[in-house]
Amino acid sequence: MATPLLAATIIWANFDELLLTISVGATFVGMEAPHHDNNEAEIVSLLTEIQLPLLLYVRSLLPGDPSARDVAQQANAKIWQLREQFEVGTNFKAWAFSIARYEVLYYRKQQARDARFVFSSELEEIISEEISEGTAQLERQSEALRECMRTLRDRDRELILHRYASGESLAIYAERMGRSLSGLKVALHRLRNSLSRCIQQRLETRGSSS
Repeated sequence: MATPLLAATIIWANFDELLLTISVGATFVGMEAPHHDNNEAEIVSLLTEIQLPLLLYVRSLLPGDPSARDVAQQANAKIWQLREQFEVGTNFKAWAFSIARYEVLYYRKQQARDARFVFSSELEEIISEEISEGTAQLERQSEALRECMRTLRDRDRELILHRYASGESLAIYAERMGRSLSGLKVALHRLRNSLSRCIQQRLETRGSSS
């Protein structure tokens, strides 16, 4: 079990992406559902909503691995391939993440084989446990960030969302809002520090009460 301090440390490495997961929904390209199939249309909608969380999840299980994005894309392809197995009305994110876990495990097994290591059943069990723990940790981090975002003033929350969800440059935003660019940069730095402290405090509080 990762300590709250370790969990907080992991957050800072993915801080921008964590903010993205609650700031913007990605467009899931190349999966146009037929208009007459309501279930398939809902799958497309649900899959679109989890694109950034799914990518962040896979990256959290493969820290520093440049192939993480490819593994996430493979997970997407598998989710789409198995879409008829999903029961509409149940937890789509949990179902999709379970498929992503298997894709990560398969990738790590392939890497072990390529390195001419023996991928024993015991090692597979250890990796599976690590992946399960990573899932829970990611959920704790994301929830803490969402809670901290809700404590911000409307003006500060808008600035954060603009920074991570808008294609507009900060300079244009500053001009439109009648604020100085340097002032916005200072404000963003302050907000990031404030959010990071808030997240760490919430994780430590939950860790001590568990």
